[in-house]
Amino acid sequence: MSEEIIGKIKSEIESNKVILFMKGTPEAPQCGFSAATVQILKGYPYPFASVDVLSNPDVRATLPKYSNWPTFPQLFIDGELIGGCDIVHELNSSGELEQKLKTAFAQ
Repeated sequence: MSEEIIGKIKSEIESNKVILFMKGTPEAPQCGFSAATVQILKGYPYPFASVDVLSNPDVRATLPKYSNWPTFPQLFIDGELIGGCDIVHELNSSGELEQKLKTAFAQ
């Protein structure tokens, strides 16, 4: 793993309360899982950053090793990997996602 790419990934995660590593952009998702995750996040009044892993192949190749999570999208809140589409959907349904977002933005 390239130290430069790991540094870039860490910097993105640390400088954004909520960041979604996804295929495409929130305005134009390039996969159904990314689109579904964006829709859930847009349902909340909190801003989120995103990184298009399709236009950043180094990040796409390195992030799964760094986060120990094999697929995209990957959602991080307050520096913590939350997971992918299925987990975000489950946390949204249970109300836990809203709590995590509220806690992140209360600081």
